[in-house]
Amino acid sequence: MFCGVPTLYAMLLDYPELGKYDLTSIKFCISGAAPLPPEVQKKFMEITGGVLVEGYGLTEASPVTHANPLDRTMKTVKIGSIGVPWPDTEAKIMDVETGTKELPPGEVGELVIKGPQVMKGYWKMPEETKQVLRDGWLYTGDIAKMDEDGYFYIVDRKKDLIKYKGYSVYPRELEDVLYEHEAVKLCAVVGKPDPTAGEIPKAFVVLKEGYEPTEELKKEIMEFVNSRVAPYKRIRELEFRKELPISAAGKVLRRVLREEEYRKAQKV
Repeated sequence: MFCGVPTLYAMLLDYPELGKYDLTSIKFCISGAAPLPPEVQKKFMEITGGVLVEGYGLTEASPVTHANPLDRTMKTVKIGSIGVPWPDTEAKIMDVETGTKELPPGEVGELVIKGPQVMKGYWKMPEETKQVLRDGWLYTGDIAKMDEDGYFYIVDRKKDLIKYKGYSVYPRELEDVLYEHEAVKLCAVVGKPDPTAGEIPKAFVVLKEGYEPTEELKKEIMEFVNSRVAPYKRIRELEFRKELPISAAGKVLRRVLREEEYRKAQKV
């Protein structure tokens, strides 16, 4: 059994000598810390023969709250879902505007959690604590939804939401499509300041070995994504990078890329 982050699984799949190794010892793998692209999840299971499931947690909850069952039959595993709450853990979806209205299955809002693993508060930060702990519930800052079976799905981080001409665009949806393209190794989508639209979706892409960062490939990848999403969600810019900023835990840091774009906009 192995626990890792999506970036690690994506890089393993891109490792040119992966086929030389005997992977039959892999039984179960769990992914956390960041959204697991369905394409990465499916390909990893296909190549290794093991089961890769997604879970969820955060530092403020010690840190796990949800996971898919480790089910070799895959009957109780849902691709794209973080699974169900852990024992003694409650979870629900609240409206983003006020945080006071519980939403029914299928509707998108903020994920809130209650359980014995939830922190007592931020050390010597009472105001910040009040913002995230309300009536015993931890407000995670993650936008999510729950289905009729009680499985939860992370849509994106509240802070990463892109506002394009008043429309809400979630980076994760675009990133999941980007990962379906054969040339994409790693990617991130952020909102770039725009004087007319407010923000436009901009993609940063690290290519797999053997692919050259040409204008033709850039156009191809953008058309690949934009043909699969609603017009207002389309990627308006794409930049190739040799690497992306990654945290010690293996998360791609969208925040760093977004701050870069805002600094550029201020200089114009």
